Amino acid sequence: MASDSALAQLARHGTPQTEILVEVNIAREPGKSGISPDELDAFMERCPCRVVGLMTMPPLASEPEASRPWFALLRELAQARGLTQLSMGTTQDFAVAVEEGATIVRIGTRLFR
Repeated sequence: MASDSALAQLARHGTPQTEILVEVNIAREPGKSGISPDELDAFMERCPCRVVGLMTMPPLASEPEASRPWFALLRELAQARGLTQLSMGTTQDFAVAVEEGATIVRIGTRLFR
């Protein structure tokens, strides 16, 4: 499993009380970090910490609306596993992310304009 090194790090530094978000490479892009959606259940079963949510970065797009299907897919993955936290959306597409259930957004450049 590609996530074995992450699990090893969590085993050394995490506890069952440590709450984490798992990054999912929702579009399975080769250059991006995160586990594939197919690995999620196995990762969660082996994780020594408390997984409370998921996070993702969708493929770069010129229109925020293009991120909606990826955000919806992450929300569905989280809901199916009883996870309550969703970190998705950046300055460009955070409004769409919130509409799709984001509880955490990453806004950077908008703060400094």
